[in-house]
Amino acid sequence: MSVYLDVIWLLNFGLDTMLLVLCAIILKRRFKWWRMMIGGLFGSLIVIFMFTPLSQIMLHPATKIATSVVMILTAFGYKRLRYLLENLLTFYFATFVVGGGLMGMHFLFTDMFISSGGEVFTSSNAYGDPVSWLLVLLGSPLLFYFSKKRIEDVNMKTITFDQLVQVEIMMNDTALTVDGLLDSGNQLYDPLTKTPVMIVQADQLTDLLPASIIESSANLKDFNFSIEPEWYNRIRLVPYRSVGQSGQFLMAVKPDYVTIIQQGERIVAKQCLIGISHTQLSPENLYQCVVHPKLLVSGKISSAS
Repeated sequence: MSVYLDVIWLLNFGLDTMLLVLCAIILKRRFKWWRMMIGGLFGSLIVIFMFTPLSQIMLHPATKIATSVVMILTAFGYKRLRYLLENLLTFYFATFVVGGGLMGMHFLFTDMFISSGGEVFTSSNAYGDPVSWLLVLLGSPLLFYFSKKRIEDVNMKTITFDQLVQVEIMMNDTALTVDGLLDSGNQLYDPLTKTPVMIVQADQLTDLLPASIIESSANLKDFNFSIEPEWYNRIRLVPYRSVGQSGQFLMAVKPDYVTIIQQGERIVAKQCLIGISHTQLSPENLYQCVVHPKLLVSGKISSAS
């Protein structure tokens, strides 16, 4: 059986370099490609030594850990012990993710076992088969991209959840609780009173507002104030500008007060308007309203307990 050492080494060199880059992406480290490649080159030397009398030493777990440390030091340098350990553990995490993915793809697309005469035999050999090597060659870039996207999604979810708050809206002795997103980009005010406007999905307000108001808010061009008279002093038409459009109006209602619960604190804001939106604010329904940042500053703070 022929073993193409150069091919095996080149494949390992590419994998080690890719894992170092993935580690840098996960930790948001700035990196230089030449340092990543030198680190990958050092890690791939294990493949060369496996075919020498030093193979037993190179396959020892202590040698592998030492090699990983040198790879990390080469790729990222040394600043402090915590920095080194963070890089090293993340490198192992990336290795397990990509390695586990390759193993899963291998078992998915190849037959490892053959049944004959009531007995089961394995069809693999010491250095793998052409199909498994093809999976490594093609699957590694795919798993790299997949892992990178998943890490980015997790980071975005974390940022989003850090900005989520609970919002309680009180109006005419009726309370409504929704999940809200703190949005520093929301600078919508009532131009006359300078009251901040918080955006809430219309489908969340059905128990709080009459159907006539919700229906009228969907088409303000035909709005003729054909609503219950007791709601006249609560209705506001707020001009706003969206991307590529101007001169639009948003119907808003004035609640009795709004309570924002954030990190164990209750922030009660009485100067607030509820803008009615007929579009879903979060595709995954993580939140149903967008909270104006001014409410966190102008509201009265108390303990949530």
